[in-house]
Amino acid sequence: MSTPAQARVYLARHGQTAYNLEGRFQGQLPVPLDDTGRAQAADLAERAAGHGFRALWSSPLLRARETAEIVARRIGLSPHEDARLMETEAGDWTDRSFAEIQAEAPELFAAFLAGDPSFAFPGGESFAEQELRVGAALDDVELGQLPALVVCHGMVIRAALSVRAGEWLPGGQRVPNGALVELDPAEAERAGFGGDVAIQPS
Repeated sequence: MSTPAQARVYLARHGQTAYNLEGRFQGQLPVPLDDTGRAQAADLAERAAGHGFRALWSSPLLRARETAEIVARRIGLSPHEDARLMETEAGDWTDRSFAEIQAEAPELFAAFLAGDPSFAFPGGESFAEQELRVGAALDDVELGQLPALVVCHGMVIRAALSVRAGEWLPGGQRVPNGALVELDPAEAERAGFGGDVAIQPS
């Protein structure tokens, strides 16, 4: 069995924000961590310290950047920000609650929850578009120093695991705030992050 330090790339979801707690689409808004999120980031930093990471990558969005900075102080690395690791652009759904959207557009909201590969946020980005940019970012991560930690978002992690699986993972991935996930779909499922479950936008 491989040890954590032998894995090439790990993905981490940022800590909790008020929008996560409220069930609201934050898309690419600059939403900060809340107190729980900062505690989750500190716990993530302690877990990351045991993996021997040589590179730290991050989405530039505030919630991911704050998480990466907490991790960076613990493991002694400077975060490298990459805009391709940002959360999906939620378009017209940005800053609106899940309940509001579900009531207004139930079929489209169901497609979002199911991770339908044809889904696109009205006025925003499609899952397919996001998967392309995330895949390109991962290529660069793997050309750099390894092992590497990538601090990002729930739907970015779903896209990354889909790229690695070589097929669309329609159910998405349920990845809690502050989770650390190996970039391996089988390992993610064994860890309890896989399967036909709702996407958790972040």
